[in-house]
Amino acid sequence: MNSYYILLTIALYFGILLIIARITGRKGGSNAAFFKGENKSPWYIVSFGMIGASISGVTFVSVPGMVRGIDMTYMQTVFGFFFGYLIVAHVLLPLYYKLNLTSIYTYLGTRIGNRAYKTGASFFLLSRLVGAAAKLYLVCLILYTYVFQHWNVPFWSIAAVTVFLIWLYTKKSGIKTIIWTDTVLTFCLLAALILIIVETAQILHLDFGGVVSTIQHNEHFRIFEFNDWQSRQNFFKQFFSGIFIVIVMTGLDQDMMQKNLSCKNLKEAQKNMYCYGFSFIPVNFLFLCLGILLLVLGQSMNLTLPALADDILPMFAAQGYLGPSVLVLFSIGIIAASFSSSDSALTSLTTSFCVDILGIGKESEEVATRKRRRVHFGMSIALVLVIIIFQIVNNKSVIDAIYTIASYTYGPLLGLFAFGLFTHLQPRDKYVPYVAVASPVICYTISSLVEQHTGYKFGYEMLMFNGTLTFAGLLLISQKNK
Repeated sequence: MNSYYILLTIALYFGILLIIARITGRKGGSNAAFFKGENKSPWYIVSFGMIGASISGVTFVSVPGMVRGIDMTYMQTVFGFFFGYLIVAHVLLPLYYKLNLTSIYTYLGTRIGNRAYKTGASFFLLSRLVGAAAKLYLVCLILYTYVFQHWNVPFWSIAAVTVFLIWLYTKKSGIKTIIWTDTVLTFCLLAALILIIVETAQILHLDFGGVVSTIQHNEHFRIFEFNDWQSRQNFFKQFFSGIFIVIVMTGLDQDMMQKNLSCKNLKEAQKNMYCYGFSFIPVNFLFLCLGILLLVLGQSMNLTLPALADDILPMFAAQGYLGPSVLVLFSIGIIAASFSSSDSALTSLTTSFCVDILGIGKESEEVATRKRRRVHFGMSIALVLVIIIFQIVNNKSVIDAIYTIASYTYGPLLGLFAFGLFTHLQPRDKYVPYVAVASPVICYTISSLVEQHTGYKFGYEMLMFNGTLTFAGLLLISQKNK
């Protein structure tokens, strides 16, 4: 019976999204609407929707489970996020608005050269395609495991239908539609999170004061780590990594910046960034609080929790320990979290490929629209294929490795933009792709060797090292800018 409830919930959920898509697409699906929402998006709507876009299904599952291994030290990174958003608001957004960019990677062509431009866009396309597919794979796997498997529905069909539904409500107006659908998705995500916490507290017979006391006095309620410099959870490593993570994964990411560029003007885009950056702190704090409550519940029930931290919340939801309503809420939450990031990813992939690779800005509106629709459909097929490849591999360690390697591609973007913004030198454009490719390869090799010989594992600080290495490589191939 739970499967039918979940299926009905998903059907109603997508019904609402399709209604929103129809309303926002009533006045036509121009390229201006698809790429930049005609620069009419209210900043407060963009801000609220971006919360859901930043919290993927992986986050929804993983962050509560983090508590068991690293306590609440993830909040150190989250605090760094906020200052990263301030830097994006005051350094990158003014640049993008001044140049009136549709794709942010156009800046690299203006400042450095065409090959640097194509290289930056290619790194984004690779990382975003793999990242979006990995997040959707998690959703499809959960739906397959808990809903469709006993009906003998093949996995590939779940992936195809899931991506088809995303394509369906984004195909006409793109970012103009996503601004509003992400608002609904974020509301569902936050509602699911809060209601799961309430259900867990009720099973533990805790009122609000009891929940606060239980969390505060728990052994895992440790936020700061200042003493151990070897630890990946050291405050300074986490805090400064959080700043740079936001700079590259928001400020240098077409997916996230495309929503900001749909605001009416720079001032409203900056308001969006302030509000969004601040609200990210309590949302992540609630996820970690849920993790502590689940550990307390597991201990009170004498349960053997899964070895893998990512399986803790799904276990409680799927095996009925929190009641049938939580299974529905969990499904809504993880679908909302994944789809709010995947729909914008599909749109940004289409935008970047059309603008950066095909150069449709030089085409007539009719020809550009026709190409954009073909690319949008092609990117949807590519997403399905990568999801199916993940399922065929069926090895979490391999998938994690792919996801980790994809995250290395943001390092060259950091180096390229930093070089353009903070130097007056001109790299020899023909050599830029070689530097950008060599940097993550060298970083991955160094990381593996250091771990093998010393046991030290690089954390988020590898991103800064990667960007610095790219910057140094660009210096080597530079001449004075005339």
